[in-house]
Amino acid sequence: MMVRSWIRPLEWCFGRFGVGDGLLWDLDLKPHAMGEFSIAVVQANNALEDQGQVLTSPSATFVGIYDGHGGPEASRFVRSRLFPHLQRFASEQGGLSAEVIKKAFAATEEEFLHLVKRSWAARPQIASVGSCCLIGAIADGMLYVANLGDSRAVLGRRGADGRAVVAERLSKDHNVAVEEVRKEVVALHPDDSHIVVYTRGVWRIKGIIQVSRSIGDIYLKKPELSSDPLFRQFGSPVPLKRPVITAEPSILVRKLKPNDLFLIFASDGLWEQLSDEAAVEIVVNNPRAKTPEFFICKLLRCYFLEQRSYSRDHAQESLSLIILHTSFHQKANTFCIIGENIFAGNSQAISTSSRK
Repeated sequence: MMVRSWIRPLEWCFGRFGVGDGLLWDLDLKPHAMGEFSIAVVQANNALEDQGQVLTSPSATFVGIYDGHGGPEASRFVRSRLFPHLQRFASEQGGLSAEVIKKAFAATEEEFLHLVKRSWAARPQIASVGSCCLIGAIADGMLYVANLGDSRAVLGRRGADGRAVVAERLSKDHNVAVEEVRKEVVALHPDDSHIVVYTRGVWRIKGIIQVSRSIGDIYLKKPELSSDPLFRQFGSPVPLKRPVITAEPSILVRKLKPNDLFLIFASDGLWEQLSDEAAVEIVVNNPRAKTPEFFICKLLRCYFLEQRSYSRDHAQESLSLIILHTSFHQKANTFCIIGENIFAGNSQAISTSSRK
């Protein structure tokens, strides 16, 4: 089975592998069964909220970016539970599919809801913790991308002229900053004139949250919890008639083609600074063999930080980014991984957790 033996923890902190300065560290190119991988870690703040993973087997590759908010519990939970659910459902149904992915997301959300209910008496504030969730999978020549929230997957592919490399967005941003998403949310709540409001410089659902889909954020999905007196001790009451955000992922399935060159999976920390085209251009213009620090300098020194300063005062947004190169003419896949909390490995996992 293609998803068998995914997860065998190998290491829990990238800081043990590479050189770091407290804000970023890296691991140079290393071999694995399908090619090479490289890792760098970038962190902005102190809270441990973002997680990510790359898992490979002889016949499949899986990528996850989990951008947490409100605390680390949801993103850590997704990291530990989503891929095992994918494995279980794929085994039961004879392979990966959009339906398998939907079931895995639903099972992860349901398990987190049970965690919130079990923890309610002691920690009611866990109901306000959530995570965006972006996954990608390559198996049997097919590409699967599923997303909740505003992390994004972008494909770099050879254009029609056979020379230029163009960017193709593979995921949908579930953020009410996007007019289409605002209209979608408003249409679902015709009796609530304040379902989306402009406050603190951005559009927010109920004046609270920008993303319309996530794992967790249970207080915005279960009206009985948001109105509970225990929860009100930790936050303002949120009057709800029905859930205002969901855990239903957008899913894309497409066949990989010979002109598909690489995939970029990244949290919103990247896309707030770079367009899809700019990110693709950076990958195209820099050889794979360059060290991870080169990519960090290109991304961060040019777009995030001032005067080559890595201080936390300048790094306002954490960044999680995975670049996955595909090859149709060679047996190997090559990975260049740049990010904040990344797993990598061959039928196993390397993991890291950094402070956001």
